[in-house]
This record gives sequence, structure tokens and C-alpha cells, in this order.
Amino acid sequence: MNRPRFQATIEGNVIAMNKFWRLTSLTFLIMFLQSSIANAGDKVFDELRFGVSTSIQNGDAGEQVFPEITVFLDPFDMNSAQGWKDRLASPRVHFGASIGTDHQPTQIFSGLSWTFDLNDRTFLEAGFGGVWHDGPLKKTENGPGLGCHLLFREYIGVGYHLDSNWDVIGQVSHASHADLCDGPNGGMTRAGFQIGYKF
Repeated sequence: MNRPRFQATIEGNVIAMNKFWRLTSLTFLIMFLQSSIANAGDKVFDELRFGVSTSIQNGDAGEQVFPEITVFLDPFDMNSAQGWKDRLASPRVHFGASIGTDHQPTQIFSGLSWTFDLNDRTFLEAGFGGVWHDGPLKKTENGPGLGCHLLFREYIGVGYHLDSNWDVIGQVSHASHADLCDGPNGGMTRAGFQIGYKF
């Protein structure tokens, strides 16, 4: 066994778990604050999602699972919008993180999201924004070079309303810099699923 590589893998997993538990603590804090504010009659957070994703692009070494969390706000009142045109003009705002494991990049992202119901149960969703990551800027044996730390990010997903509060959604996200900064533009493409709770 290659002991230095084994030890580096263990250290990388410990760091990833520490990030995950910090994120979990933040999640419970958000839920506590939302519950407290809701009891006072005001709603700040519209939805909280948590789940996992994995890389689906060529050039990544190994198979990783990335814990994810996303918080949605509804400042433009998308939930009250009727029809496609009104929903296009009323996106929700999202903030989230995808925690890197096994020396893969952690992503912290934000942007706008649009949700369109196909029927009473199923819906489509798309989002666009930006992402900061801590991955390598040049290509390595663990994955592609990303060129710069700030990238564009877009995602698309298909979801299902389990009931009035709970949703499940499968989505694919991609982040790259569109050749707007120096260096390689390998990008990051991840696919996964999330469970959402609407407040």
C-alpha cells in the first residue's frame, strides 16, 4: 500500500467530513431561525434542499459523492406568479454549497432559479449564477484545470412534489469560465438529487 497516498486520502476525507458537519450545523441554524421568524409571522426562507451529487465528466479520477445544500429565497413572489411569463419575471434567489471530497473542489454558489410546473406533481427547474471553488486552476491527475476561482454556473432539473411541503429533484449542474479568464477551461459537471422542504 502506498502509505503517503493512503494517509493523504484519509486526511482529505476528514477535512471533507469537517466541512460537512459545519454545513449540517449551519442547516439546523437556518431551520431554527426560519421557524422562529415564521412564528413571528414573516417568512425569510422559501425552501431548503439537501442531497448529494457526483462528477459526470471525463478526466476526473475516482468516484466521489459530494454532500450538497441549497437555500431558496422568494423576494419576487414567484410562488404567487401565474403562468410562464409571470414566473419568468419572478425568479427565486438561491445560495448553496457542494462539499468536495477526495481532493475534489468545494463549490459555494449563488444565482437565480426558475421553476415551472408541468402538472400538479412534476416540475422543471433551471438556474443561472456564479460559483467560487477551491479547486486547481491547472490540470492535475485528480481532475481538469479550472482556470480561475470564480466561474459561471448553470443547472437544470426535473422534480416531483411529494406533498405540499416536500419535493425531490434530480439535476445536472455545470460550472466554467466561458474562456473569460486565462488558463484551461475544464469546467465542473455534476449530477445528483436533492430533497427539498418548502416552508
